[in-house]
Amino acid sequence: MQEIFKQVPLYRFLAYCLDTNSPRRILDCGAGGDMPPLSLFSAYSFTTYGVDADPVQCELANDYGRRKGQTLNIRQGDMRQLDFPDQSMGFAYSYNSIFHMRKKEVQQSVEELKRVLMPGGLMFVNFLTTNDFRCGQGPDVGNHEHEQFDDDLPVIHSYYEPGEPDALLSDMEILYKEDRVLERIFEGERIRQGFVDYIVRKKAIS
Repeated sequence: MQEIFKQVPLYRFLAYCLDTNSPRRILDCGAGGDMPPLSLFSAYSFTTYGVDADPVQCELANDYGRRKGQTLNIRQGDMRQLDFPDQSMGFAYSYNSIFHMRKKEVQQSVEELKRVLMPGGLMFVNFLTTNDFRCGQGPDVGNHEHEQFDDDLPVIHSYYEPGEPDALLSDMEILYKEDRVLERIFEGERIRQGFVDYIVRKKAIS
């Protein structure tokens, strides 16, 4: 039975990707974990590459791929300084990862994703918004930038006004944007999460 990946917005991104003629080479920034969504793209004949800061998470992801007969090509790396050539990817994405750093580093990472993307290629990226229930919690280290704990480890979370990331993508063609506020039960409590998702196209060189 085909598994259903919990990163539901990536199914929409996959549909956009399948509707373009860009080479099926895709990069995931934040690709680790025991059920990596790159496997979904591999199942549709994409050549996949991924980076994650945690080598243990990289190995978990690659093990999953091997069990599926897939070579996911996930390795330790830093999305702020990607070790891939310019214009080498037809597609790239970062799902629920890019906002785990200061906003100036988020900008660096977005620029790196743009750099490795071919003209006409598509990118998915999403950001936490100030509608999220955790916005404002923890030590304030900047403009809606807070140190908070994930799995008992201190992690920076950057929160954006829903229109704020538009400036980071002003040189891209926005194909899809969704400002999402969702409520769900997490560890017995009702929580509210806020995200803004983008699917953008790199403009062709004139």
